[in-house]
Amino acid sequence: MKKKKYADYRTAADIESIQHSFLDNLYFVQARFPQVASKNDAYLALAWSVRDRLLNNWIDTASTYYRQASRSVCYLSAEYLPGPHLRNAMLALDIEPQVRQAMAGLGFDLDEIAAQEPEPGLGNGGLGRLAACYLDSLATLQIPAIGYGIRYEFGIFEQAIRDDRQVELADKWLRDGNPWEVPRPEISFEVGLGGTTEAYTDDNGRYRVRWRPQRLVRGVAYDTPIPGYRVPTVNLLRLWNAQACEAFNLEAFNVGDYERAVDEKIASETISKVLYPNDEPMQGKRLRLEQEYFFCSCTIQDILRLHLQQNDSLDQLPEKFAIQLNDTHPAIAVVELMRLLIDVHEMAWDEAWGLVRRSVSYTNHTLLPEALETWPVELFGELLPRHLEIVYEINHRFLQRVRALCYEDELLARLSLIDERFGRSVRMAHLASVASHRINGVAKLHSRLLQQRVLQEFHTLDPERFTNVTNGVTPRRFLILANPALTELINDTIGDAWTRDLLRLQELEDWADKADFRAAWGEVKLNNKRLLAEKIRNSSGIEVDAESLFDCQVKRFHEYKRQHLNILHVIGRYLALKRGLDEDAPARTWLFAGKAAPGYHFAKLIIELIHAVARTVNADRDVNAKMRIAFLPNFNVSNAERIYPAADLSEQISTAGMEASGTGNMKFTLNGALTIGTLDGANIEIRHRVGKENFFLFGLTESEVATRRASNYFPRDRYLTDPQLRQIIDAVREGRFSPRDEGRFHPLLDMLLNHDHFYVLEDFSAYRASQQQVDRTWRERDKWTRASILNSARCGWFSSDRAIKEYCERIWHVSPVPIRKDSAP
Repeated sequence: MKKKKYADYRTAADIESIQHSFLDNLYFVQARFPQVASKNDAYLALAWSVRDRLLNNWIDTASTYYRQASRSVCYLSAEYLPGPHLRNAMLALDIEPQVRQAMAGLGFDLDEIAAQEPEPGLGNGGLGRLAACYLDSLATLQIPAIGYGIRYEFGIFEQAIRDDRQVELADKWLRDGNPWEVPRPEISFEVGLGGTTEAYTDDNGRYRVRWRPQRLVRGVAYDTPIPGYRVPTVNLLRLWNAQACEAFNLEAFNVGDYERAVDEKIASETISKVLYPNDEPMQGKRLRLEQEYFFCSCTIQDILRLHLQQNDSLDQLPEKFAIQLNDTHPAIAVVELMRLLIDVHEMAWDEAWGLVRRSVSYTNHTLLPEALETWPVELFGELLPRHLEIVYEINHRFLQRVRALCYEDELLARLSLIDERFGRSVRMAHLASVASHRINGVAKLHSRLLQQRVLQEFHTLDPERFTNVTNGVTPRRFLILANPALTELINDTIGDAWTRDLLRLQELEDWADKADFRAAWGEVKLNNKRLLAEKIRNSSGIEVDAESLFDCQVKRFHEYKRQHLNILHVIGRYLALKRGLDEDAPARTWLFAGKAAPGYHFAKLIIELIHAVARTVNADRDVNAKMRIAFLPNFNVSNAERIYPAADLSEQISTAGMEASGTGNMKFTLNGALTIGTLDGANIEIRHRVGKENFFLFGLTESEVATRRASNYFPRDRYLTDPQLRQIIDAVREGRFSPRDEGRFHPLLDMLLNHDHFYVLEDFSAYRASQQQVDRTWRERDKWTRASILNSARCGWFSSDRAIKEYCERIWHVSPVPIRKDSAP
């Protein structure tokens, strides 16, 4: 091959340049040559080669932002779930065909190379995936933005199933290195913890406070490029790695105290080891608070650093940065920003608070009381003594304002940042609400309940601060990458303009009544089901029929998401078939996936029940032609990309009024799955847009749930009056699915029969009836396929691009900044 200029072949998109770049990285970075290179060697060399092309755009992007001094979004999230980077980067750069040919020319298979990439262990579920979708859309829409988070060494956990039980293993996603990140050791900040405060008077006679931390931790930046789709914009995900300020105590080592020699290193690095450490013990709570403060302190210090690079003062901070809190985890950023402004930059309180209020906005993602973080005052004060003083002052000034409007002790208690009811604790959602100029929910129902219940008093005080931005998902990851066959069919039918404007999918509606198109659509779905069936067979050994109805519930395990409602219905179907009933029911494959929090006993017990039932059903030849059950362990983005395109039925069956929005529901719908669900979260808006005739609705409404909570609900009555439900529960109680331990699932049954806080038994009859409607519709295959097409065609509004445009217009007040190539100074 003819040698090209260095800069050309590291950034050009032709096949020869990509090969040169690949071999360069293989030779000079990894000291390998093709004949001995492993698949992982090839992956790393290719990843660096693709990253070179991203960094070329990144430099242009950063220099444009610097030159124009554009207002930027700072998105603070405790988790991100981006999925593998390689295929997404090639898609964004529009170089996948050239890369495939380049690798084939060197004797490598691109798909095998891409399969080597581990998923970044930076998130758990919907919150982290939403954050990743939003970063994708911010770059695609050319909005200046930086995502901030923590560089977790081991992520959440890798899920394995042993003896039907979830087992948590370390997620060693960084074991072989991460070629996508750029370490920035020169961008680091000291973060204090513990210690004491002392008051003093400065030279101007003003009251000041000095914090003397007990220990210091250093936060070091690691940057990951986030490309926009088919635009030159490449934004930034900046993650903080915790390190010791003094990693090695030589004095202790020299006297033989080897453990003390590395104590500080171990204690410091623990902060960024694991996402969401179990916070049941007090040590876990302490670590969670340390994590959140560490991340927020580094982030706020970095924002101020960036601002002062081009500005002499912080007076214009809100005009340059919009700080978005993604749920309550980053709420401590409010207090850290105040501390830095008043203690370090010596601003007056009112001036500093004005900057905070104009800069910060808050997205609430939950209606569950236990998810609205609170911290014991004693722990908060011990770890962050200066911040507790600032919280008290914020609270004092806020409640003074409330008293001026309405002096009512009960109202003051409900609004206070300090909860006095069950031992004193700091309410982080209250803190975020007091400090933010905008507060939004993530679906219409969620926002209404936020305003009427969770933050009702705050809404009464300042209703204009509240708004709604319904969540969205990126079509790049969850249709173009996940479902290439469907993407090709859509492109051949209506062109590819929909890839940049998802609302253009509605053009498919004209094709839903065309028999040839329905046949082609059905063939794509069947082939996707065959691919998923192969994955299920390889992972679990279970053979499933791709011609059967694929009924999928994949999400984090929680009682309110009601995976146990699903499995109880499956048991009912099994028992009926064993009695010779429902023999005309169509064949189904039930697929479950998702993780339970390590300390959540009942969620883990539901996983056990699913596996126990699956083992019995899958081994029973009497029913195998009609039903199979599979559980795909370690649910992640890669697994999701297999499941969403193959699903026929999407289970969105949470208790009404409990799910904030959901995004899995949107991903299934985008790929043509029909939904069975309650009027909860974004289900309501999905049903409205796809048409009620294309959605299987059941269950109590949110207001009906509220009415029952206020009255006497006796779930055992449902057991006594519904013969099929009674047979199902009795079968579980009598050990039909756990013959060696009949009492194994009694705690779960006792919870349902005596409490049923999430109305599983109450909704069972309606759920069963709705599932019967599913059977009837599935038998009319043309009708089902037409509904599948319309679900996809009418899903365009649920793009994360639309959601980000709403944030830009209503909350952040930022505009696109087109990037000019080769604009570096």
